[in-house]
Amino acid sequence: MKLHRARILVWLGAIVAISLLGLFDPGKPSVLAQQPTGSIATVTGTPEGPLVKVDPSIPGGLIRVYAGPSSFDYPSVGVLLVNESAPAIGRADGREDWIQIRYAGVPNSIGWIYGPYVKLSPGALLPLIEVPATPTPFSTPTIDPTLEAAFIGQQTPTRLPTFTPPAPLDLPSFTDSPSTTPASIPAGLLIVSLGLFGFFGALISYLRGR
Repeated sequence: MKLHRARILVWLGAIVAISLLGLFDPGKPSVLAQQPTGSIATVTGTPEGPLVKVDPSIPGGLIRVYAGPSSFDYPSVGVLLVNESAPAIGRADGREDWIQIRYAGVPNSIGWIYGPYVKLSPGALLPLIEVPATPTPFSTPTIDPTLEAAFIGQQTPTRLPTFTPPAPLDLPSFTDSPSTTPASIPAGLLIVSLGLFGFFGALISYLRGR
């Protein structure tokens, strides 16, 4: 029994020794991780330049962006909403109320906004920028006078009718003549006489009837 246990212990020891020998390989040198000696560059964000922010009190909730510093001489190229920001580049020379901004989606990514509608970053000083040339106006079609005459008839001048004054009117003249009316019986006397005549006639008829 003791011999059997001794053999088991020997076999276990041999297995453990073989396992340990398999883990240790003298042919492979140990690899040590190399630590970097230089400093690692850190990524830092570039400081932002001046910004403009649309004033929230603007009626309508937006402002227009133009191709130049004028709402009459240049077309509108976009809009900025309330509280929206954009990088400011400079002010128009001679028109300091207009600010040039970065506006993506348009030629050269440049746009202009009216300064009183936005708030500039505190302490920002913008350089003066030369006003760009006004765009070429669209050509207006002209009508060929010969072609116009072919479709539109020429109106011949007509002589206005002459005015002939009417003949003068002959107004009759009346003269005042004295009235020669004959003497007439007063109407009151005639009525009283007829009344008495009727009364006496009725009285006579009454007496005769008796």
